[in-house]
Amino acid sequence: MQLSGKGGFAPLFASLLLVANPGAAYDAFERTIPELQAAMACGEITAVELVRQYLARIEAFDQDGPKLNAMIHINPRAIEEAAALDRERAAGNIRGPLHGIPILLKDNYDTHDMPTTAGAIAMAGFVPQHDAYQVQRLREAGAIFIGKTNLHEFARGIETISSLGGQTLNPYDPERNPGGSSGGTAAAVTANFAAVGMGSDTCGSIRIPAANSNLFGLRVTQGLSNVDGIIPLSHTQDVAGPLARSMVDLVTVLGVTVDSEPDNGLPKSFHEYLQDDALAGARLGLLTAYLRTGSPYGEVSKVVREAVGDMETAGAEIVEIDVEGLDELLRTTGVIDMEFKADLERYLEKSDAPVRTLEEVLESGRYHAALEQRYRRSIDASEKEDEYQERLARRTVLAELLTEAMTTHDLDALVYPTLRVKPVAVGQNQYGSLCRISAHSGLPAISLPAGFTPDGIPVGIELLAKAFDDGRLVALGYAWEQVASPRRPPPRTPSLVSDVLEYHFEIHSPSMSGQLRFDRTTQVLHYEFALAPEADREVVDVKLHRGNPGSNGPVIELLGANTQASVAIRNEYVDDLLQGRLYLVVYTEDAPAGAMRGQIKRQ
Repeated sequence: MQLSGKGGFAPLFASLLLVANPGAAYDAFERTIPELQAAMACGEITAVELVRQYLARIEAFDQDGPKLNAMIHINPRAIEEAAALDRERAAGNIRGPLHGIPILLKDNYDTHDMPTTAGAIAMAGFVPQHDAYQVQRLREAGAIFIGKTNLHEFARGIETISSLGGQTLNPYDPERNPGGSSGGTAAAVTANFAAVGMGSDTCGSIRIPAANSNLFGLRVTQGLSNVDGIIPLSHTQDVAGPLARSMVDLVTVLGVTVDSEPDNGLPKSFHEYLQDDALAGARLGLLTAYLRTGSPYGEVSKVVREAVGDMETAGAEIVEIDVEGLDELLRTTGVIDMEFKADLERYLEKSDAPVRTLEEVLESGRYHAALEQRYRRSIDASEKEDEYQERLARRTVLAELLTEAMTTHDLDALVYPTLRVKPVAVGQNQYGSLCRISAHSGLPAISLPAGFTPDGIPVGIELLAKAFDDGRLVALGYAWEQVASPRRPPPRTPSLVSDVLEYHFEIHSPSMSGQLRFDRTTQVLHYEFALAPEADREVVDVKLHRGNPGSNGPVIELLGANTQASVAIRNEYVDDLLQGRLYLVVYTEDAPAGAMRGQIKRQ
């Protein structure tokens, strides 16, 4: 973790927050950018107070509670900058829809006043001379940068682990990865560390973390996004843009960061595409080959098919199709390995960075071990010029194949899962991505929240359109949001203003009594109980069961022989706990089938 000051995060927060003020009347939790602007306009809250609320959340949930580890650098001037924007507002100078809005940047965006490291120790402390193009546009629009988010080192993977930032965790299940490489941004945005966040997408690095974090993320048509000043991974595949909790937030940021020009077919404002009824009459081509029903694909496929069914109910026409030859082209059109070394080294040289070559990074040892083989593979692949040109040529074939399929079937978009499986456990390599369909063809694609698996893990559904039909994707995404209301914040990162962070329970039965405390941010249940004197026997095991009072239910956790301990409650059983549907059973040597039972009840 790159520290923001000699003493790390703690002294910085003490100086920035002054008073976290979690009891403030206005709660920024889950508010959209237009809602925040309205609140500032009528004096309900100031930009300074907004920044303080978000910093308090970072302190509560990034380095404490679930310890998401999404942030890599905190802007020490965030409150000062917010105060200046508050003064501008008071004087009647409103820069635009982002005036006073706190935003997060993935740490591969150049900033002239904060380090830009790409998560690599080899880049620690490096501060570029200039802002990235999109950073400059956001500043001019009045955005406040809360700080930089962790990423997969040099954006070279989809699990979000780096030598400088470590491993970012998924807010919906910290045992799983958040997707990548923009996983730090996604985890931070879904946990409400800012109003919105910026990521980059070379294959699926906006869409995969959006899917894993119940967010909206658009990969625009290749070439529509200005990536100047963003540390490159592959110049023919790189795009950059926002990850957001709502379509209106996504569109508001796109309106600032994407240039509308006469030859790209876009209107002056993406807001023109926020159409409630855009699904009515839309024709969507469902790629059924990517919806297997067997394990490990079945859970995600079921959620995606249910989402498609809801789109059909909203008026869309669903056409099940197969695009022959698609998989073969996807396997032979990727060029990240071949472009990364040269693209990175051009950036390092131009920016006067502390390292200049990929070999220097490897020789220094200042990189994460998880990246070594990818770095070495890029060095080897950079010499394969003939294969590189062949792959580029096949991309045209791929784009034509997909466009022809949409034209032949008169489709607005192709539809498929963003990620065909749930996010894997931390430490494993993620598989199941379909990111190449958009990234290799250059066609635009949007990942939308589709729903959740039974254990509370978000699933994304992706829509791909023809070149420069980005606005149509925005329209379909907005209409889906109105129909489904798919946004559900992580239970582990609730509001610090209006939510309960700790629940208390008790057990009362003829054979036992006890007290229990549930920490919502960690989902850990701390318990202590005692047996009645007349029921005092040698305990051999304690088990946690699911069941309503007076009924029997299955074992969900084995607690050992301790009458005082802690246990993590899995996502699927949290509601059971809060609604009084869990009970303890004590097992003894003379009653191996269960001797005593105590229902857990809220105090």
